[in-house]
Amino acid sequence: MTFAATILTLYPEMFPGPLGVSLAGRALEEGKWLLDTLPIRDFAADKHRTVDDTPAGGGAGMVLRVDVLAAAVDHALAAQPDSPILAMTPRGRPITQARIRQLAAGLGVIILCGRFEGFDERIFAGRAIEEVSVGDIVLSGGEPAALMVLDACIRLLPGVMGAPSSGAEESFEEGLLEYPHYTRPVEWEGRTIPEVLRSGDHAKIAAWRKQMAEDDTRLRRPDLWERHRDVRD
Repeated sequence: MTFAATILTLYPEMFPGPLGVSLAGRALEEGKWLLDTLPIRDFAADKHRTVDDTPAGGGAGMVLRVDVLAAAVDHALAAQPDSPILAMTPRGRPITQARIRQLAAGLGVIILCGRFEGFDERIFAGRAIEEVSVGDIVLSGGEPAALMVLDACIRLLPGVMGAPSSGAEESFEEGLLEYPHYTRPVEWEGRTIPEVLRSGDHAKIAAWRKQMAEDDTRLRRPDLWERHRDVRD
């Protein structure tokens, strides 16, 4: 089955966006993955196509209505009943490479993109929706975050990347940051490529790369390093 992505959004024109070029764009043209956008406004019940309302209890901003959201989600689920639904929100659980691998191995995903002050909380009680965050930042809407999640999934699909091993040693795949890379010229502004990488000794190169991945992770991302040590031990 082809990986199918359905995006529930107020701005369908934002897709495929960057996913329409490079590896993802070529894979889309070749039918290695499918994209559908559902405008949330199409599921509004009134003539003004209202999708939001003032927050209960007062406060600034507007909140996406639960009845409109539910209608959009139900429509998407009718077409993709076995696909997980993600809602992009800073209140969600930070997504991991392990979760991305699970999604990419499935039939596809439905992604709900928020706007304004977010979602009426009852949508998460009434529907099986996984709240997902891409980091401790606040965006204008869920669309850029959805593009990030889809990009991470698409590159793992069969036939998308040039070599099957291309993604095996990248950051987060083994719980570590990726080791540093070098290329020609051998010397640049007095800085040279590490000698071990020019040695031709593949065992030494592999050991160096492993050590550098561990050192960089320990120094740059101590949170990842602690999790890696827990798993390794």
